[in-house]
Amino acid sequence: MTPVAATRVTEPGQGTATPAPPSSTKPLPQETVAPAAEAQVLPQVDVPEPTRNSQAAMSFPVQGKIIRTYSKGKNDGIDIAAAAGTPVRAARSGTVAAITADSNKVPIIVIRHDDKLLTVYANVENIEINKGDHVNRGQTIATLRGGEDAYVHFEVRDGFDSVDPLPYLQ
Repeated sequence: MTPVAATRVTEPGQGTATPAPPSSTKPLPQETVAPAAEAQVLPQVDVPEPTRNSQAAMSFPVQGKIIRTYSKGKNDGIDIAAAAGTPVRAARSGTVAAITADSNKVPIIVIRHDDKLLTVYANVENIEINKGDHVNRGQTIATLRGGEDAYVHFEVRDGFDSVDPLPYLQ
């Protein structure tokens, strides 16, 4: 049998010397950099103030991205994503008809409006109103619940029937 030669093991960083990088042996050349631009004078732009308020029947309860649209029988409202803790505002003036929760204990607010319409706000917390309170359009009624998927589920109902909220918001 032939004897096996012992292999010499070295620690990491031991053994061969690491060569010095070329930039460490001589200094970098001097560069002359021209200024990007002398102080630019930007044109003055006058933006007129809006001449009228929004004519939409309702305002968005939160400013955000619509992540789920209305689909009769499948999604009775729209879901609008925004940061957790964002104020949820009443879309229209009315009276708080109910404050309840779904089977998962997710709070729901229902507001009754003059023309037999109801607005529904779900997935909220820190509710600032009570049943029977009168609320004004744009008034903060709650905040969005925490979590990675913060959104408000917003419905418009004509009696018990759900209707697409977007025509009311535009």
